[in-house]
Amino acid sequence: MVVMFADVRTPITGWRSASERDRLLQVVQPGLIGLIDGTISTLAPIFASAYVAGSHAALLVGFAAALGAAISMGMSEALSDDGALTGRGGALQRGIITGAATFVGGSLHALPFLIGDVHKALTVAYVVVSCELIAIAIVRKRFLRVSLASSLVQVTLGGVLVSAVGAAVGHG
Repeated sequence: MVVMFADVRTPITGWRSASERDRLLQVVQPGLIGLIDGTISTLAPIFASAYVAGSHAALLVGFAAALGAAISMGMSEALSDDGALTGRGGALQRGIITGAATFVGGSLHALPFLIGDVHKALTVAYVVVSCELIAIAIVRKRFLRVSLASSLVQVTLGGVLVSAVGAAVGHG
């Protein structure tokens, strides 16, 4: 039992002892890539399915898209660089971080579709997406030193473009 707790503290100790650059390259950047991709890439299929087939379909499509994107992004990150040349850290660690963050980013705005009324679910989903985009902008400001206003414009523009695609396809 003590060994299990020691293993849990190791990543925390590693985080605290790592340089800011290493934290950025090995944890923050893979996580941010996942959050951005998961949040933005799943908007179109989730919203299109909501408009075409209702809440239940949007929920299923949302989780399928989030899981598929998580696997794809995790593998892409892990297979793109073993970390030896770039110092970006271990491939497995980065792949897991990216995949998990992609799933979180892609699944949060699918959850409102647990609400059976698609119009209410869409309203809640829009609020959730707004919160996700604000969170991404704040992380970018904190770690990448991008101005909050600039970051909000950038991530919101991406979200609006993909949401518009989903709405256009959904309304046929």
